[in-house]
Amino acid sequence: MKSVPEGTTRAAMLKTGEADIAYALDGPDAENVKRDGRLQIVASRHASINWLEFADQWDPKSPWSDKRLRLAVNHALDRKAINEAACLGFCPPAGVIVPRVMDFALQVEPPPYDPTKARQLLAEAGYPKGLDAGDLVPIPPFFTTAEAVVNYLGAVGIRLKMKPVERATFYASWREKKLRGVFLTASGNSGNAASRVEAFMYSKGAYAYGGYPDLDDLFHQQGRERDPRKREALLHRIQQLSIERVMFAPVMDFRALMAVGPRVAEHAINLVPMTPFPSYEDMRLKDR
Repeated sequence: MKSVPEGTTRAAMLKTGEADIAYALDGPDAENVKRDGRLQIVASRHASINWLEFADQWDPKSPWSDKRLRLAVNHALDRKAINEAACLGFCPPAGVIVPRVMDFALQVEPPPYDPTKARQLLAEAGYPKGLDAGDLVPIPPFFTTAEAVVNYLGAVGIRLKMKPVERATFYASWREKKLRGVFLTASGNSGNAASRVEAFMYSKGAYAYGGYPDLDDLFHQQGRERDPRKREALLHRIQQLSIERVMFAPVMDFRALMAVGPRVAEHAINLVPMTPFPSYEDMRLKDR
């Protein structure tokens, strides 16, 4: 096993036979692999998702405290096109930040792509000529997704500049609440809907920038509820509130794109549910 930070290098190693499986390729690198008839792309089915976080929505002095501006962002994103560019069509557009494969996830359609509506909302929020919204910091390595987000938001007048940082720096800044404005993030932790609510929607969550008392109360209620159907209803209500209040701009359920070389007989990807990694003990190479 080798740690190779650059996706382009991982793809090249697969083509030369130096590697048999290349992990987590971005769209352009995966497309390059797909054109080689000797190789195949396999998408993970783990519980991961990309979304835009509005870090300053809790600050009444921030433009992002206006729900109309956050809703404009949601309508400005062509999630289907972003999926095609960054994920070769494997990543379903998302309407909530709880991955649809998790227990108690609210199955909901994403906001429709409507740039006209986005511009209208922007004008209603007091920005008829758009606004300069500063930097957008993306979680590595989702730079193709981030570039698409910047382009779609710029097209309706929300002007952002992408500011890449190293992955360790990103996580430290996120955890310490140093990322401001709008940033693109992701989470692939296991669990169920309650796990995601606790981390990102509950006001005291490790990565939450704020919250609501009624949402916190619902979170505590679901933690005490033993009836699965009643608990699901409470968790669905929390997720619905996050949509109604436009707490986030979900982008897509992420599927890690794995490239598999010609020597592999059994790649074992997706053999273990809810994880992006293969079952290493079950991987097999072809007999020579």
